[in-house]
Amino acid sequence: PAPTSPNSGSDSSVSRSALFAQINQGAAITSGLKHVSDEMKTHKNPSLKSQGGPVRTGPKPFTVAKPACTVNISSKFPAKKEPPMLELEGKKWRVENQENVSNLVIRDTELKQVAYVYKCVNSTLRIQGKINSITLDNCKKLALVFDDVVGIVEIINSHNVQIQVMGKVPTISINKTDGCQVYLSKGSLDCEIVSAKSSEMNILVPTDSGDFVSSFPYCSEVTLKADKVGGYSPRHTAVTEPANYGRML
Repeated sequence: PAPTSPNSGSDSSVSRSALFAQINQGAAITSGLKHVSDEMKTHKNPSLKSQGGPVRTGPKPFTVAKPACTVNISSKFPAKKEPPMLELEGKKWRVENQENVSNLVIRDTELKQVAYVYKCVNSTLRIQGKINSITLDNCKKLALVFDDVVGIVEIINSHNVQIQVMGKVPTISINKTDGCQVYLSKGSLDCEIVSAKSSEMNILVPTDSGDFVSSFPYCSEVTLKADKVGGYSPRHTAVTEPANYGRML
């Protein structure tokens, strides 16, 4: 056992004796307490409430330290690049995430099929045969060449795209697009072109020599209809009408 101090036993005896002596005082034990006057009572002196409580002298509560610097996770880890796709899914041709590809071709199309072209950059797509509709969405520097469309060709949210019609198409819709050149064939001169919230558009029509001339160099929110009264000529112009936004919905 650990050695004990010779005075430890006597000290504990003295403490116990003092404790019993205070207990034996009975009612006289409160005589040593300090008297609290009315001025020191909060319910007697309301001004004490505004002075606040006693000053805290203990250790400060634990707080989490702020980081010395912050790291931008989005800049450190760039967005995942989706793989390129060119496949037939049911009745929809999906051409997505193609970049710097100049020989994209869709063959053996059917009348009930549609083509959806999404996020293609600096590429060329050729669609052969007759198809129901074509949609270009969020494409940049894309060239599209197609034969025949029985429904509509839509260009939305795109930049610097070129479209060439080899056969016929009844309607072309251009929405929220900056930079679009449309090359019409002689068989598609009666095509209706609807544009909204777009800029830097150019509609080109063929001449007898095979060259193309600009028919309507710029339109932002109009509907273009070919005017073939008197026959076709190189000075072919377009009749403009207010855009029917119901067609775009």
